[in-house]
Amino acid sequence: MSTSRPGMTRIVAGESQTPKRRRALEVALAVGLVLLISVGAVVASAVARDSNATAAPDAATTPAAELKLGYFGNITHAPALVGVQKGFIAKELGGTKLSTQVFNAGPAAIEALNAGAIDATYIGPNPAINSFVKSKGESVSIIAGTASGGAQLVVKPEIKTAADLKGKTLASPQLGGTQDVALRAWLGKQGYKTNTDGGGEVAINPTENAQTLKLFQDGKLDGAWLPEPWASRLVLQAGAKVLVDEKDLWDGSLTGKPGEFPTTILIVNKKFAAEHPQTVEALLKGHVGAVKWLNDTPAAEKAAVVNAALKQDAGKALAQNVIDRSLKNIVFTVDPLAGTYKKLLQDGVDAGTTKQADLNGLFDLRALNSVATEKTTAAGLGQD
Repeated sequence: MSTSRPGMTRIVAGESQTPKRRRALEVALAVGLVLLISVGAVVASAVARDSNATAAPDAATTPAAELKLGYFGNITHAPALVGVQKGFIAKELGGTKLSTQVFNAGPAAIEALNAGAIDATYIGPNPAINSFVKSKGESVSIIAGTASGGAQLVVKPEIKTAADLKGKTLASPQLGGTQDVALRAWLGKQGYKTNTDGGGEVAINPTENAQTLKLFQDGKLDGAWLPEPWASRLVLQAGAKVLVDEKDLWDGSLTGKPGEFPTTILIVNKKFAAEHPQTVEALLKGHVGAVKWLNDTPAAEKAAVVNAALKQDAGKALAQNVIDRSLKNIVFTVDPLAGTYKKLLQDGVDAGTTKQADLNGLFDLRALNSVATEKTTAAGLGQD
């Protein structure tokens, strides 16, 4: 396992004290000489402190005994599914134990991360932004991209245009989650008012994805903005149609990559990253390996491995047509597409799920850029 530093240094103030320097002053010395000696003492003391501070990171940062990693049982989290299933992450962690926890939506994963129940997680961008804003930049760092695309607004077949949505009830995975914000922002641009309490001209009910499928099949929902595989499941198993494919809303002006937008990213607790940079680098090596495998592997084999991982984590494999459609809708990439984040923040502000804030410091891509062949940019919102 590599133990090279990922380009982040933690200097802890107060870990050492400067030795007291006793100097006998000769009574006969002139005032000028006394001043000279005093200045020399200050300089020597500063040098000693600087030496001790420089040595501190080596003593303070070590590989973690355990990495607690979160992710979702979604196709948009395939690098996590593959990274765990095929052992990419565990191999790079070496002696660090890998523990995992599967979540249904982003805000719940953020709560676990902030509470210390997990150290890092795969997640959508908007919950990460919200945590960063609420903590005034102290909670999380985005350390890599994971997936682009794979999110759609799917509706009943009789709904032909946005104008047909007035008075209808739609679902999203969780209030403040990435698809929830995307849905509210898009509806706002169509002239609709929505409320976070479920009111408004179009009602939005944050609902667990599996329940959304059942409610749609029972005719109790008119549609939902969902990540894969749930969008495909509603289309192929419940007769829904695609009203909006989110990739069509991103023209590439913010990233240079038309149709790409961040669906899933990898974030880490800042305190954990500062204390265990070697472990973060190892996680990123495993993550990069998993993304490469997904992009290099034939479709049939890729679908089989991802489906096996989903069965292990969710208890049931997907139908072949569902997983095939889902994978075709997603681009797996380590680029977090940082150029989109000011817009994502503004969408959250417009949706009423977050507040306006400065996002500088949200990204720390130094470790990623030290282990990946594809160099990524923080777009002025952090270090790269």
